Amino acid sequence: MSESPVAGSEKTVISNEQIKSHAFLQCMYDDEYFPKHLVDKGKKILLGLCERIEKEKPADEAALYSLTHSATNEFNDLAEEFFEADSEIETAARECIASDFEFVAKAYGFVNADIEELIATRDW
Repeated sequence: MSESPVAGSEKTVISNEQIKSHAFLQCMYDDEYFPKHLVDKGKKILLGLCERIEKEKPADEAALYSLTHSATNEFNDLAEEFFEADSEIETAARECIASDFEFVAKAYGFVNADIEELIATRDW
């Protein structure tokens, strides 16, 4: 593991109790098809998103979507690593990831956020 502190690292500081108690990407951790070290990277992306939401406090859904699109683009990059590991972000993974994006939006009070718009920039 890297020694340098970065967003989404082990030094993640999250104040939202729902987020702190949530098992991110559990459906992927439960499936041997997905390499755990890559699922860990996905979890870090989601926790980094939560950090940004707490820091930047998006005022509306448009501002939230800007943050979720950035995180989605990180998953786009991660998809290549899954392919290299003889895995992929396929239907079950897409649903799992999308569900966690929706969970994050609701946990931060964006109950009407559109799940498809949250991950609109996805290519997986």
